[in-house]
Amino acid sequence: MTQLSVNINKVATLRNARGGNVPDVLQFALDCERFGAQGITVHPRPDERHIRYSDVYQLRGKIATELNIEGYPSDRFIQMVCEVCPAQVTLVPDAPGDLTSHEGWDVAKYKDFLQSLVVRFHEHNVRVSIFVQPDGEAIKQAAEIGADRVELYTEPYARLFPQDAQAAVDPYVNAAKVAIQCGLQVNAGHDLSLDNLRYFHQCIPQLAEVSIGHALIADALYLGIEQTIHQYKQCLLD
Repeated sequence: MTQLSVNINKVATLRNARGGNVPDVLQFALDCERFGAQGITVHPRPDERHIRYSDVYQLRGKIATELNIEGYPSDRFIQMVCEVCPAQVTLVPDAPGDLTSHEGWDVAKYKDFLQSLVVRFHEHNVRVSIFVQPDGEAIKQAAEIGADRVELYTEPYARLFPQDAQAAVDPYVNAAKVAIQCGLQVNAGHDLSLDNLRYFHQCIPQLAEVSIGHALIADALYLGIEQTIHQYKQCLLD
């Protein structure tokens, strides 16, 4: 069964807009779990414009499901992952000033660097996922360096989906087949929503996990977080 990991970055963005601790990021994460989320994702960036590094340390040991920390592996990020020891780390090649993630790793180019990280995180019993385009060669390289999973970057799918759903999903179906043949599990994330998630899952039912934040939190403004999580999970059951 595909797991739903809720990215709570946008909740931290709202808190940071006014200072203080409203909304309470930790409590929100715990409530997401209580309402059925099977994981919590955080993506701390160097400027801490949403999730702060202190938030990640506060979440340590409190999350009953799976904590997934994603981000660019700077020295500070690497140290934090080794100290927090989440269930999973997702390595993303976003530059410090990027508004959001917008591409996957060129795994061949950064192979030695990424492989050294896989070894280091495995020493701390942390599962490693590499953020990639739906590109067979990058996926094969991820398997060669010892990664456990790849996360398929789905913004191109979400962008094309309203015009041609089949054409949008085809590269991802092929990428998932390559990953599974290489012994990797498959995650997916970026711009997945109630509009496009069901079809994506129907075409790739072997997904291990989807990580969803922006659209899910936006939907929660209208539906409430409990009902929103229920609807996203339903998309992964149909």
